[in-house]
This record gives sequence, C-alpha cells and structure tokens, in this order.
Amino acid sequence: MLERIKASIPALPPAEQRVARLLLADPRSFATLPVAELAERAHVSKPTVVRFCRSVGYDGLADFKLKLAGSVNEGVPFVHRAVNDDDKAGEIVIKVVDNAVAALLRYRNAAADQAVERAIAALAEAGRNGRRVEFYGVGNSGIVAQDAQHKFFRLGVTAAAVSDGHMQVMSATMLKPGDCAVIISNSGRSKDLLDVADIARKKGATVIAITASGSPLAMEVAGGPHHILLAADHPEDADRYSPMVSRLLHLLIIDILTTGVALRLGSADLRPLLQEIKRNLRARRYAVSDRKSTRLNSSHTDISRMPSSA
Repeated sequence: MLERIKASIPALPPAEQRVARLLLADPRSFATLPVAELAERAHVSKPTVVRFCRSVGYDGLADFKLKLAGSVNEGVPFVHRAVNDDDKAGEIVIKVVDNAVAALLRYRNAAADQAVERAIAALAEAGRNGRRVEFYGVGNSGIVAQDAQHKFFRLGVTAAAVSDGHMQVMSATMLKPGDCAVIISNSGRSKDLLDVADIARKKGATVIAITASGSPLAMEVAGGPHHILLAADHPEDADRYSPMVSRLLHLLIIDILTTGVALRLGSADLRPLLQEIKRNLRARRYAVSDRKSTRLNSSHTDISRMPSSA
C-alpha cells in the first residue's frame, strides 16, 4: 500500500503530495490522528486530506485509515526471500509459499475497494448489455488473460483473450463505448499493451489495467472517468526473475472480478446456465466405474484374439 502511494506521488496535485509525504513519514500516526490534525500537519485543508484518500483509490478517510491500519500492523513480514543455489527442497517450499502468502496478504490489506467496485460495475454492465469484454496480455500475462476469458465466458459474458500484438491492435480498434478492455501486465511497460490502452481509450471503451503502480500503463489509465487501475504491487523483480508472485496476484484479481460480476448478474439466469454447462461437461468425462473398467480392459489382452503358437 505504502509503495503504491509513493509511486503515485508525481501524479497527485501539489497539496495532495504534501498529504502523501506526511503519510509516508509516519504511517502509524496517520492511521490514528483526526482529520483536523492531519490537515494542520500537512498545511492543507481538511477536504484535501479526503480528496487525497479518494485519489489513491479509497472511498474516503475512514476507508483509507482502515486499510492503512491493517497494512502497518500486519504480522507477516513482506520480504522477498530469494532462493539460493544450495537450498534443499524443504527450504524451497517454505520460501516460495512464504513469498506467495505475504504477497496475497499484502494485497488484501492494500486493495483499493473503490477501484475494484468500479471495475466490477463496468464489467457487469458490459455483460448485462451484451457488450464485449476483451482481455489483453502478452507472455505470462497472456496466460492470465486466457484464464480470465474462460471464467467470464462461463458467466455468459461475450469475452475474448488476445495475446498477439497485431490481433490486439485490431481488437482494440473495434471496441465501442460500453465495451471493456482489461489489460494485464506485470511490468506495465509493454509497448503493445500501451498501444492497446491508448486505442481503447480513444474508442470510448472502459479501460481496466491490472499492473504495477507507477508503471507507464498505470499512468496511461490514471485520472480518466472510464479508466480504472487495479494495482498489483509486489517485490518481485520482473527483469531478473520469471514472474511467480505477480501471476498469482493477477489470477487472484481476476477471481475477485469474476465473483463480483457473478453476484451483480444475479443467480436467477446464471445458476441454470452454469448447471447446464456442468451437465454437458459431465457427459464428456468417464464415470469412476467406467474408467476403472476401461483401464482393466486395456491392461488385459483378449486371449481369443492371440495368434496360436504352432
């Protein structure tokens, strides 16, 4: 949470920057002081303190303080424990799992509810009106985009995942107002995805970016009424290591969006559809008894078909 706010300082107005620096200087005090004293210490007005909280993605000062208190008091150390060459399997398990758990807890405490709510509302509205929801990603993020397309497709949403650069440009060009472009990027520096964000914005589509705070992609979607940043910050160095924690965070955010959209669309029409999908898929699977029978038959040769040994 604090790293994300620090990265967003250049995009804030000067008065709100003073509030941000006050926060970063002493987060624990910021979480407990009344708004009047915060305003006095930052040399700003009380409404400026509230505007700062909303600018960084929270509903207001109360919501911001609640998330801040959880972030600064969390007991799990948010450190990236690098795996060493001589680590044994048990040590690798502990380090990899600890990294993942710490990142997930960190996101839980720092997630901007207001931004998540706006994203869910936009996606649900697109699904309800039969508009397009396009997921864009390259490399590892392209795999997350495919997972997102699979989940939203099951909700009856017109969804697609696009990972080829040329196809992304063509897809974004065909977007219209009411459509949603969900752009997933670990680094936020991919030229193809930045081009997609710019094209989708010009076409009037809602642009939702899942990326790191302070990245070029995050800056591209900052401030617009139909632009939503879902920050996924982590200590992983994308230039040195294969993305692991970031992939889990992105998948988690997709699960949050899917769950929220499913609830918004309602169960009256959605539940029968999902039940029908389950029934149709079940017909394509072996029953437990059938599978055992098939394996048993394949492991024994029909004696009647064996050539006689003369």
